[in-house]
Amino acid sequence: MNSRPKFYLFSIVLVFSFIASSFRFHGFSADIANLLLESANDKQKAKLLMAFDDNKRFDWAYVPPYQVARNGLPLKEMDSNQKDLVTQLLTMSLSEAGYNKVKLIMSLEEVLAELESNPRRDPEMYFVSIFGKPGTSEPWAWQFDGHHISLHFTVVNGEVSYTPRFLGSNPGEVKNGPKEGVRVLKREEDLAFELLNSLKGAEKQQAIFSGSTFNDIVSKTVAQVKPLERVGIAYIQLSDQQQKMLWAIIDEYLSAMPTKDASNRKERILKEGADLIMFGWAGSEQPGSPHYYRIQGPSFLIEFDNSQGNGNHIHTVWRDFDGDFGRDLIKEHYARVKH
Repeated sequence: MNSRPKFYLFSIVLVFSFIASSFRFHGFSADIANLLLESANDKQKAKLLMAFDDNKRFDWAYVPPYQVARNGLPLKEMDSNQKDLVTQLLTMSLSEAGYNKVKLIMSLEEVLAELESNPRRDPEMYFVSIFGKPGTSEPWAWQFDGHHISLHFTVVNGEVSYTPRFLGSNPGEVKNGPKEGVRVLKREEDLAFELLNSLKGAEKQQAIFSGSTFNDIVSKTVAQVKPLERVGIAYIQLSDQQQKMLWAIIDEYLSAMPTKDASNRKERILKEGADLIMFGWAGSEQPGSPHYYRIQGPSFLIEFDNSQGNGNHIHTVWRDFDGDFGRDLIKEHYARVKH
């Protein structure tokens, strides 16, 4: 470990804890990322820190780490102070709602460990990677990746890209035990069923583009995703009330981001033209059976899949066609700055 006394690092953590509690979820701090780097020994830093232009920045997965190896330093290899710093990174990078979802998803590893009698299910096997030098004039990024969580934050000139963003839940609903009744992605599912069930006759037939699902998200984990087929019903074809229902779903996904950034992203969607957004459904019309939906606009794609586990294993993702991994921000940055 770094020779800096632990009590000094801990006091720094307490200061940031106070800041986060007083101004919680309203901004992003490179200082915390630098504190994490400073706290790392050589072996840890070799896993934690990579060059910004390293192609590993585009690697991600959502299956368990024992199935697909991850980049970065796992929580399991961190001391308590370092774990506190990661918590601060997450709370400053997400909204309160987003952070709570992440923590609940991690806790489901304990549920799976018991259900499967599988000791490899571990809520500390989530990996942190930092790319570039936090807080400098050059772009930098950090990632948090493990089973059913893949978060990517790219920072360019003070602006933050939040995609790709994957959150999943297995079980989708915990059926028994201490966490019985927990549904981490409840609103993402229930709001979509409300919209689907508000559609009647030909409208519903148009929205349901397939009687079966794909058994997973279609976009997978490619580094750059292209728009999928425009399927389903268009925003402009919905009633005013149904349009509000569709926005409620989109807002739920945006709510994982800090309020200001979520508002800015929504404004961009509106400027692109809400009428171009499509809502498409596949699979069962009833909860508890395999179903899938996608919401796609000119610049973004949302996918929700609850096909596995007999309709009790959820995968969700938000992708930006031009903005994943901060591509649009980086392009603007290098257009303005000579290198």
